[in-house]
Amino acid sequence: MEPFTVYPAIDLRGWRDGRADASGSARVGPWILMRWGITLAERVSMGLTHVLFDLDNTLYPRTSGLLQEIGRRIQVWMCDRLEMTWDEAAAVRRDYFVRYGTTLNGLLAERTIDAADFLAFVHDVPVERYLSPNPALAAMLAGIPLRRVVYTNATAAYSWRVLERLGVAPLFERVIGIEEVGLRNKLHREAYEHVLSLLAVGGPQCVMVEDSARNLGPARALGMATVLVSADDGEATEADWVVSSVLEVGPVVRRLMGAGGR
Repeated sequence: MEPFTVYPAIDLRGWRDGRADASGSARVGPWILMRWGITLAERVSMGLTHVLFDLDNTLYPRTSGLLQEIGRRIQVWMCDRLEMTWDEAAAVRRDYFVRYGTTLNGLLAERTIDAADFLAFVHDVPVERYLSPNPALAAMLAGIPLRRVVYTNATAAYSWRVLERLGVAPLFERVIGIEEVGLRNKLHREAYEHVLSLLAVGGPQCVMVEDSARNLGPARALGMATVLVSADDGEATEADWVVSSVLEVGPVVRRLMGAGGR
């Protein structure tokens, strides 16, 4: 048997047990997969235990400016430590993002750097300037009857500061950052495997929520249900579901759990 069989997508609005109706707002991605000879619903029935959330541009909106400030600090670090011009640093960042997934992974592959210094500098951002408490986000998270974890390409220390500012830190039992997975970013299957090992769970027990479609590929390959937070359907090639706001994730998870017969 092939590892998986691809079937044309259906609209999952109001989906339960493989049927669809016109209620609800979640949209399925371009494909529903049958992996290892089992359907998505059958995978879910094995027992969801965890929802993994990305942090930046997922738990808060892109328009906040926070991630842009981190990007600016990355370039400042490159100009200072690597003696680049601003334009040279910008070009190298773009190249590394395309080829390696993050600037850090590109730097580690092609240069000799102090990764700890890089991470400390770029995440030294006053998050309170960019974010405010989000009661609606807190309510959505509290309504998910599964264990909640943040898994991010950023550092855990920075992530906890963001969660505290958003007013949702008590709703997460753990943050797994880039340092906890050997500095590998989410394009690496090994990084996700490390996350699953740290949580002592299998892929089919998890839902991964991300704003970057390409970061979902390895998660999907490991059997996780994948949710893309994006207003652009064209980005959905690696997602089982696409939602326009993170606030829609709660209903999607509850629908998944219903599909598993709970």
